[in-house]
Amino acid sequence: MERFDVVVIGAGPAGSAAALCLARRKLNVLLVERGKSVGQKNVFGGRIYSYPLHDLIPDWQKDCPVERYVTHDVFAFTTEDQALQVHFDSPRLGSGKAASFVALRSKFDAWLAQKAEAAGAMLVTGTRIDDLWLENGRVKGVIEHGDRVAADVVIAADGVVSGFTQKLGLRGEMVPPMVSVGIKETIELPPATIQDRFNLDEKSGAAYVIAGHATRGMRGGGFLYTNKDSISVGLVVSSEDVSRHKVDVPSLQEGFKRHPMLAKLLAGGKSMEYSTHMIPELGSRTLSRAYADGFLVAGDAAGFLINNGYTFRGVDLAIASGMAAAEAASSAKTRNDSSASSLAAYEQLLEKNNVLTDLRTFKGGPRYMANPRLFALYPKLACDLLERVFTVEGGGKQRILETVLDELKENDVSLLSMLRDLIGGAKSM
Repeated sequence: MERFDVVVIGAGPAGSAAALCLARRKLNVLLVERGKSVGQKNVFGGRIYSYPLHDLIPDWQKDCPVERYVTHDVFAFTTEDQALQVHFDSPRLGSGKAASFVALRSKFDAWLAQKAEAAGAMLVTGTRIDDLWLENGRVKGVIEHGDRVAADVVIAADGVVSGFTQKLGLRGEMVPPMVSVGIKETIELPPATIQDRFNLDEKSGAAYVIAGHATRGMRGGGFLYTNKDSISVGLVVSSEDVSRHKVDVPSLQEGFKRHPMLAKLLAGGKSMEYSTHMIPELGSRTLSRAYADGFLVAGDAAGFLINNGYTFRGVDLAIASGMAAAEAASSAKTRNDSSASSLAAYEQLLEKNNVLTDLRTFKGGPRYMANPRLFALYPKLACDLLERVFTVEGGGKQRILETVLDELKENDVSLLSMLRDLIGGAKSM
């Protein structure tokens, strides 16, 4: 029977970060990935906030497969044929510890797993962990094709659909309110075309957040990221709303791409890749806790994701939580105690790495984002209002305040309810 100090399930950002840190501490680590190649089955929009990489791999910029550094942020409200866009450019968004960049998971995940393997972790791909090896409720290792692999600690970093946390009673059955459906398409375009359309240079990139008609008024939104020679475009939509409205998600994506704003940006492009993914929505409330006897949970499997409407963060929290899990497992090994009480230090380490801190700061986000007016009413209200403000027909023009009040009345919205939503958003976001 094989034995390891730690078995890490999943070679995504959380799992590879954990394996890298553990290997550097000279622990015997097995990193298991069910995909035939690392990154093959992993899906995300495309943007990574780099701050944890500065601690994990100080010289990461030397060979990290960065597509473009994001220096151009856009937020857009849309109706069927209108778009209100707020553009913000700053070179400082793409430099230093605050830098964020666009990446392709097939390249980024492979790069990070290779770092773990080079440090001494054993990487095995194309292998699925069938079950946890339990004795008296304690995790003793994993079961793969009927064979037992012993470990002092197992770190589950296998994504939101992981069943291991449910098996241990750390969360209940997955239900629609807990997850959203993510859909992403990669559209090939020449680099020069991308730079011209988005007003970019060779290294800079753009990130779009799009609300309103993008999801036909359902909770969620659209995104667009510029790669070197392609564009990642897609949607994140409440699975509860998709089920309730019986929406065909691929048709929703096609309609999204046909919006006049998107159609111009994607014109002439060739679809190269199409993928879907389940996304955790409850943040730290996904699990009752992220540890058990001989067991830790990191990344999406623990619900470590923040979607507050203007930023969508997952990979940075995954890496930071993987680093925290490695430190907790390493300390447990030193004490020769991998009980739940020993591994409970993981929570303090998640605080130290600002994972739980940020999740707590934005804990009201999911509740606030459940407000249907944010996705159906306000985008239309904003677009219609500005259309009236900028329309001059020679028949006499209202002051802006009068136009605002008329638009609110026509949409049956009270000024008081709108102010309440604004204040609620300020408190939550």
